[in-house]
Amino acid sequence: MRTPEWVKQIRSEFPALGQVIEGRIPVFLDGPGGSQVPRRVIEAMARAMVEANANTHGAFPTSRRVDAGIMEARRAAADLIGASPEEIVFGPNMTTLTFQISRAIGRRLRPGDEIVVTRLDHDANVAPWLALAEQGAVIRWVDFHVEDGTLDLEGLARVLSERTRVVAVGYASNALGTVNPVRRIVEMAHAVGAWVYVDAVHAAPHLFIDVRELGCDFLVCSAYKFFGPHVGFLYGRMERLRALQPYKVRPAPDHPPEAFETGTQNHEGLAGLTAAVEYLADIGRRFGTPTDPSRRAAIRAAMEKIREHERDLCARLLEGLEELPGVMVYGIRSMARWAERVPTVSFRISGRHPREAAEALGREGIYVWDGNFYAQGVTERLGLEGQGGLVRVGALHYNTLEEIDRLLEALRRLVRERI
Repeated sequence: MRTPEWVKQIRSEFPALGQVIEGRIPVFLDGPGGSQVPRRVIEAMARAMVEANANTHGAFPTSRRVDAGIMEARRAAADLIGASPEEIVFGPNMTTLTFQISRAIGRRLRPGDEIVVTRLDHDANVAPWLALAEQGAVIRWVDFHVEDGTLDLEGLARVLSERTRVVAVGYASNALGTVNPVRRIVEMAHAVGAWVYVDAVHAAPHLFIDVRELGCDFLVCSAYKFFGPHVGFLYGRMERLRALQPYKVRPAPDHPPEAFETGTQNHEGLAGLTAAVEYLADIGRRFGTPTDPSRRAAIRAAMEKIREHERDLCARLLEGLEELPGVMVYGIRSMARWAERVPTVSFRISGRHPREAAEALGREGIYVWDGNFYAQGVTERLGLEGQGGLVRVGALHYNTLEEIDRLLEALRRLVRERI
């Protein structure tokens, strides 16, 4: 099996993929920490800083361009996840937006109200909710199954009650790659009257997201994980946004989404976000089979194409790791369960500290992460928090099968050196 031609074509659009660092062309398998960006994103941001470097709502052309650019970014984000533009709130990143919304929800809580969080989540979808305990909220935890990294849905059912106000859950685990059954979780939470807050940061570059189909109340992303710059956006179902009283300065608009956007936004970053969504749609137009001319349909076609290639990347990686003695893979290991995971694979090498392994790979120009990746609940539950956590390989659609082979060969040498 070889890397598809369309992947080879799109790689030329990413300036970073061809650079030489310390004498090597690097292999970027650090995608869960942040993706590389296509040239059009860089150009869009530079153009915004030259042609639309102003603040909003002014009586002059560059300000009007900023207003138009923000509106276009709302449309782009809405098309990416199946929302309406007026339901899109911008902010610096997912973490900041989550603290913003959790504080607003906290204003509605009464002592004894319950918030559900999981041990599978990134801490950005845990810590903001834990902080509400200071206001009298009761925190309920949901565990995950250690053997395959899947959420304990029976445990979720046990903690849900008429006092549950929010269920905070990830769409895909940034540590183990697990895809949670969000629609089912939403149905369970709504059955007791709770709202559902979904962290889709790790899902966005891998899965076609449809907030209407999921039925969630909130969903949040960071663009730098799906080939854009360092900005975040949040979807809030309009009736939920209207029910909240945000923390804001007095002259700011009282209506959503602007009421939730504190301070001046990253306008050039929003231009880059629009370009990143357009990049994804362009994959669908060029290499997929969209069902209609809309950008939304093109995004669906792109994500189907991406998902197909990422399956091959993950299969090659898991098969190769299985053959290596002393390597322990955490999470779902069978490709028969591909629907339940994304191509993020974490493991440990016997006798090698994760940082030592990551450094050895880095010297060979192969970039992977080590540690807990802010998913502290995962490494604590696995008993690895005090042992350096995990080595994490995160493939994205611009990665090739040849790069996976290069990684596996480097790992074989690491294993042989330790035996």
